[in-house]
Amino acid sequence: MSQVSEISLFAKRKKIYQKRVWGKYRKIKWLILMCTLGIYYLCPWIRWDRGINAPDQAILIDMLNRRAYFFFIDIWPQEVYFLVGILIFCALLLFLFTSLLGRVWCGYCCPQTVWTDLFIWVERIFQGDRNTRMRRDKFPYNFSTIWRKSFTHIVWLLISLITGGAWVFYFNDAPTLFDQIINFDVPRTVLGWVLALTFSTYFMAGFAREQVCTYVCPYSRFQSAMFDKDTLIVNYDTKRGEPRGKHKQGDSWIGRGHCIDCSACVQVCHMGIDIRNGLQMECIACSLCIDACNNVMNKLNLPKGLIHYSTHNQIGSSIKGNNTINIWRPRTFYYITILSIIAIIILYGFITRPLLELHVLHDRNPLFVTMSDGTIRNGYDIKILNKTYEDKKYTLVVSGIENTEIEIKGPGNIEADDLSVFANSVAHFRVFAFAKRTELSRRKITFFIQEHNASFFDVSESIFISDRNK
Repeated sequence: MSQVSEISLFAKRKKIYQKRVWGKYRKIKWLILMCTLGIYYLCPWIRWDRGINAPDQAILIDMLNRRAYFFFIDIWPQEVYFLVGILIFCALLLFLFTSLLGRVWCGYCCPQTVWTDLFIWVERIFQGDRNTRMRRDKFPYNFSTIWRKSFTHIVWLLISLITGGAWVFYFNDAPTLFDQIINFDVPRTVLGWVLALTFSTYFMAGFAREQVCTYVCPYSRFQSAMFDKDTLIVNYDTKRGEPRGKHKQGDSWIGRGHCIDCSACVQVCHMGIDIRNGLQMECIACSLCIDACNNVMNKLNLPKGLIHYSTHNQIGSSIKGNNTINIWRPRTFYYITILSIIAIIILYGFITRPLLELHVLHDRNPLFVTMSDGTIRNGYDIKILNKTYEDKKYTLVVSGIENTEIEIKGPGNIEADDLSVFANSVAHFRVFAFAKRTELSRRKITFFIQEHNASFFDVSESIFISDRNK
């Protein structure tokens, strides 16, 4: 009787020991890493003068006061569509770059790639290069291995803590929060976010690494839908490299390929894949395999480029040395057109958005009140938004019904022609409108607000409700 072998649907993760490599693309990656980390850590400390009545942090998402500040731009809660538009613009820009340059974002700028690179660099400093790290994990731990691994994790946690701390600086005034941190007076909510971001960074960059790119990030799953035959990808030149085999100095290259099967391209790969098997979903186009292969070609006195950037059309071209990249293709124009439209809409919205807004809400219960003299009173909640960085005074006028009188309730005597609103804030007023009965039970009424000695104004329509005149 035949036995059916058990099929396992899960495979244990094989730890990737990345080998150090140096070359053109590794230098570019280090440059981008320093620039992106510098931007991330330093941006909360950039100051931007908005006046005495507004925060001076250039980039600040003020959750408490429900504002978002980006240099000269400030976004109110009801203007969240600006953030949506900016996010859509950035997503389409990423799609454009992907269609042209492949997964250049994943390989060079993605936070997961940047912090993983940084963590691997720290790991290499304390534990040695690839072969040394493999030996340390293979044999029983000794004192050297324990202290080296301990210091590796300590530095990882320190980097993660700085990373989590830098993120919450974007949501709080950086100097104030830093002073609270050094005096051990951090609010619990802030401390919770710092710890959560610290351990998530520590886990993803220290342990999960390529698993995040393969199984967690949705971009790796659908990015291939944006590829076409003119998209740049990392490619292994099969015609030149095969048949592969070991090579000794002095051996002839006749009848064999230039690939000596040294596996240098595999050893430097973040994802642990073999690019010689063709384009794979896991490939993040970091180009380290290109540097590794070019270094080997230099030692063998062979031309570089056995592994190189190319497109599908270049691979299939019969013209030798065809390095032409077709950038201006229909897909490029589609993306640029959509991006231009979105940019124009966002820019127009910013230019034309009002600095003064009036919102009126009629009372729901009671709808109206009959006064002792027979007049009808309606109540309204009014909000005046002053989006400037200066305290303002406004005049409120009501029209639509003859002989309408208004009364404003609040602390002290508040006059309709002297409504004060602080800079960059919302003022709430309780307004009552009085009018005589008419034949109509429901009439339109218009509230008009204007700044003193200025052209800024806004209009809001509401209703005036009364019982029919008997």
